[in-house]
Amino acid sequence: MTIRLLVADDHEVVRSGLESLTAGTDIEVVGKAESGKEVIQLAQELNPDLVILDIRMPQSDGLTALEQLRQLFPDLPILMLSTYENPTYAGRALALGANGYMLKGSSRDKLVEAIREVAAGGDAWDSQEVRRATTTVPNEKAAAELESPLTQRESQVLRQLALGLSNKEIARTLHISVETVKEHVHNILEKLGVNGRTQAAVWAVRNGLL
Repeated sequence: MTIRLLVADDHEVVRSGLESLTAGTDIEVVGKAESGKEVIQLAQELNPDLVILDIRMPQSDGLTALEQLRQLFPDLPILMLSTYENPTYAGRALALGANGYMLKGSSRDKLVEAIREVAAGGDAWDSQEVRRATTTVPNEKAAAELESPLTQRESQVLRQLALGLSNKEIARTLHISVETVKEHVHNILEKLGVNGRTQAAVWAVRNGLL
């Protein structure tokens, strides 16, 4: 059975490349969008079997589009495809309901396999760290259950971390030192009961921090 695929990426070479990549397979590109806004419209018109979303796009980025698509189509398989090997982006995608996160540098066979896997109801995460984050974190705490609530500064740091910023970028954004950021990140992970930045990003999305 043919997998009807809707592709959203702001670069024509990627959209056309995915169409060429899937030529001769059981995957058919039925629509191509240039922005997050356009992919929402096309998904409603075309009713695809699977959507591939880029992370960074104009007029609503991929993560915003993911959230909107998930509200409109709770069961629609969605695969994120990104240039960025950023665990926090993948963590946010996971928390927002994506079924996978693959890198644009992946091989043809790997991407085709990922599309088929996600279309069949599975998942495809191109990162060992993210695969670990897809499992339940036994000691993850909800915001209301934190024994020691996050301080205002820790919440600011966590928000920036969940947006995918590095320690240096967070320090520059908040006008504090990198060492101070590291200390805040350590305290955040300890308070949340999570094992790394990816799981912290997941926690931030699930608890409405973004």
